[in-house]
Amino acid sequence: MSYNNLAAVVLVLASGRGERFAASGGAGHKLRALLHGQPVLEHTLAAVRASGLAWHVEDLGHPGMGDSIAAAVRATATASGWLVLPGDLPLIQPETLRAVADALQHCAVAAPVHHGARGHPVGFAAQCRQDLLSLAGEQGAAGVLHKHAQQGRVQWVEVRDEGTVTDVDTVQDLEHAAQRFAVRRSS
Repeated sequence: MSYNNLAAVVLVLASGRGERFAASGGAGHKLRALLHGQPVLEHTLAAVRASGLAWHVEDLGHPGMGDSIAAAVRATATASGWLVLPGDLPLIQPETLRAVADALQHCAVAAPVHHGARGHPVGFAAQCRQDLLSLAGEQGAAGVLHKHAQQGRVQWVEVRDEGTVTDVDTVQDLEHAAQRFAVRRSS
């Protein structure tokens, strides 16, 4: 999707190998695993599309999360900020994406918190560009978040969205997500 340089872009990370999913007995890649008839990644992308925010999928098979984030930031370098969203969060809500993007207008880093647990997406303003571009390897952007937290430049966004902390890394996680999805549909 195209984006304008006045808004934050959701970076959907879909480059991982999904090794923990396979090790837990999963067949195929976790992002292609079916959750109520659709691939996990498609559920995540549906929420991103519904948010109305610009987005970019990074799926070129980078060796680590840091490499994926850096590549996605390079691909969207003129954006005013980025929301880093792993592709394995199929229960994420569009409202959460918008809330983090809105918070990012007033801080260097914005991160959702659900019942005391930090979740995703984590938003980074343009002032974090160089730090994000320098990421490499398995380590994601936690160091960038920590640096800004020490400086009091992080806004913690309280959300009621369990999708911020419900990722699919194992077959058991997929089963849990399916149960939560069913509960949400029946509500």
